Amino acid sequence: MSVVEISSKEQFTSLLSASRLVVADFYADWCGPCKAIAPAYNSLATQLSRPNQITFTKINVDHQQDLAKAYGVTAMPTFIVFKNGRVNQTVKGANPAQLNSIVQKLASEASQSDDAGAGEGSSGEAWIGGTVAKGYSDITDQVDPKGLELLNRDTELAAPRTLFDTSKPSSLAGKGKSKAESSSADWVESDTDEQLMLYIPFQSTLKVHSLQITSLPPADGDDETPMRPRSIHVYKNTAHVLGFDEADGIPPVQKVEIQAGDWDEKTATATVGLRFVNFQNVTSLVLFFVDGDGDSEKLRVDRIRVIGEAGEKRSMGKLEKIGDEPGE
Repeated sequence: MSVVEISSKEQFTSLLSASRLVVADFYADWCGPCKAIAPAYNSLATQLSRPNQITFTKINVDHQQDLAKAYGVTAMPTFIVFKNGRVNQTVKGANPAQLNSIVQKLASEASQSDDAGAGEGSSGEAWIGGTVAKGYSDITDQVDPKGLELLNRDTELAAPRTLFDTSKPSSLAGKGKSKAESSSADWVESDTDEQLMLYIPFQSTLKVHSLQITSLPPADGDDETPMRPRSIHVYKNTAHVLGFDEADGIPPVQKVEIQAGDWDEKTATATVGLRFVNFQNVTSLVLFFVDGDGDSEKLRVDRIRVIGEAGEKRSMGKLEKIGDEPGE
């Protein structure tokens, strides 16, 4: 069958992980425009569907209200196109020409990059350094960049929001591997000692499964060469960044130890698994980078990715149908 009818949130989350592109048709049985565009949508699905590459779905908002809330769907029909598990395009209303143009373009891009592997994102595609666990997705776009705080950072290097940039780290391309080599560094380093304290607020309530930490210190250097993180203490749902002394007096939700073998040689990324049951309903995280993997007094982090499930951003409100006049 070309179009997959979604019967649960778990089924949809699994599809987002399994298929590079997922097109979701949020509809209602009572919606006239939904019925009008259905033949065009089915035709597009028949033409473009490919296993594990392009999947077309239908989501009945009356039966799957949690999904509609999670993606802010308030009007019918709404089409959302997901690329690598993340929202890429949204089309509101029965506009088959616009929907066709968007999906055809993305399908063409997918065909041209079939052989691309993890960490080798194509132009315009968010870079990710590791494999995303089945059933989950990259939800880094839920980070609120305006609220980020990073204590003890070297202010001559990048700002905290660079850690969540969608671009591939420049050092993976051999550019600007050290502070001295780069006038526009896209990573952060600690300042007076090896510790960093990072506050990460989110735009919605999340379920956090794991974190991906990327660190690319220069291969050759002296005692000032920054280290990769080793010990990380993770806190959740604090209203602000913790001070270093304050954190010492508060038990973390989880202590993480990154071993040398955890770093992927190709992407310089370590996947940090969290105890999922303890990271439900997360509105913020604090990552206390306690120490690194050597004797330097500097610690470096290039990118951070958040893996899990995105929750509700706002109230669903009153569902409306687009295209019908009042009273019809």
